[in-house]
Amino acid sequence: MELNEILTKADLLQTKADILAAIGEVMNRDAHRPQWLKSKEVMKMLGLSSSGLQNLRINGTIPFSKLGGQIYYNYEDISRILHSNMRNKPA
Repeated sequence: MELNEILTKADLLQTKADILAAIGEVMNRDAHRPQWLKSKEVMKMLGLSSSGLQNLRINGTIPFSKLGGQIYYNYEDISRILHSNMRNKPA
């Protein structure tokens, strides 16, 4: 857009619609994210081997639930751990 162009009400309404659509896409994506993750998903997410993930469970770094021999991790717990260990956080 050039400096001498006039911004119309229709332009503003289209921008508003674009922003709302983008927000809706993000919210929809998050709504489809599973609350509970299996070990393979967490290993991929964190770039860990099975023994590395086991060490984090053993030392209490990552909380987990075990049901019928399957281990599950809460997505919010994993996200919180990643954020709390972030280095060079933006101000």
